[in-house]
Amino acid sequence: MREMSKLSFQKYKSGIITIEIQSLIPERFVNLMWKNGVYIRNIKKKSITTMTMEISLKDYGKIEDIAKKTKAKIRIVDRRGLAFFLIKVKRRVALVTGIILFISIIYYLSTFIWNIEISSDKYLSPYEIRQQLNSYGIKPGISKKNINVYDIEEKLIKNNDSIMWVKARIEGANLKISAAERQSPPSIVSEDSPCNLVARRDGEVVRVYTTAGTSVVKKGDVIRKGQVLVKGEQGKEGATYAVHAVGDVICRTFYEEVKEVKVNEVKKERTGNKVSNIYIEIGEKKLYLKKSTNKFAKYDKIEEGKFCTRIETYYEVKETTIHNDPKKVVDDTAGQLYLKICSNLDKSVKIIDKIVSYEAGDMYKVRVLVVAEENVALKESIPEQPKDQQEKKPQ
Repeated sequence: MREMSKLSFQKYKSGIITIEIQSLIPERFVNLMWKNGVYIRNIKKKSITTMTMEISLKDYGKIEDIAKKTKAKIRIVDRRGLAFFLIKVKRRVALVTGIILFISIIYYLSTFIWNIEISSDKYLSPYEIRQQLNSYGIKPGISKKNINVYDIEEKLIKNNDSIMWVKARIEGANLKISAAERQSPPSIVSEDSPCNLVARRDGEVVRVYTTAGTSVVKKGDVIRKGQVLVKGEQGKEGATYAVHAVGDVICRTFYEEVKEVKVNEVKKERTGNKVSNIYIEIGEKKLYLKKSTNKFAKYDKIEEGKFCTRIETYYEVKETTIHNDPKKVVDDTAGQLYLKICSNLDKSVKIIDKIVSYEAGDMYKVRVLVVAEENVALKESIPEQPKDQQEKKPQ
């Protein structure tokens, strides 16, 4: 109470305090408060000599004078409002300044790009895209206001013939680039142009049907991918002419998938013990706010965070070896491989047989071979020959 009396409370109009007064005649104390213009709320009488009430903080000086006149004792029971927050702030200037400075630094660092994520197709190199971005001045540490994502998209498509489309977006402190490669359109053979039928995969010939062209393979022949099956020509020897080959070449084909699996499975379970590190990432440097020693022999590491603040959490794990039935493991793996093969087959492919084999050891090597029948004939254009070498079609 003495400490508070030294402060000037006139400017703290929003502060509310709950006081408890003890006096032989508390009603006289209340009457004097009203006479001096003190606004009172929530008066409660606890006993004959004790009352509690709420008053404005700015009126606390008047209360002290009245208490001296009536020889009453005053005790502050509760305090609330902006005034008391400001009083605490004045006593902790260094702490408040540090918090404001920390928030300001985090906000300032969040206005920069600290990581560039690039996702692309199989044959499109992220390294080449990153090198192009570097040539545009786009690299970690650049300010967000200096980045125009639409300009980046336009430049990447314009300067790279292998890119069909690209999407650039800023998410937090990350610049995410997604690119798709340009696909060459398939060659189309017109119905009236000369062509051969070639094998689109390896196999063993089962049946051959032709309505145009000359078959060069028969039942039982083993063919290779790209081999000519039906030549796009007809006529007798010395009087042949080019035609558009039409027909089906049904072959026995083979699809194989192999996978190595462990029979004895190691199961990891968390023990409940964990430690964490908190740090600010600035470029390639880390400023630790909290750093713990990881004494776990085996652990799971989880990283999360927003903007430049990162939290690393290490969870201790224990490993338990589970001994599975080898036959069940082989059967389950074979089933997975079979479904994988079937999912990649065309509906026109007819499955004849499934052969499962495995090699035992520390790792079981499971092999699934699917025998199928399908039409492997694929049209391929015949290069045009000089006119002096072309044979005339007989009338």
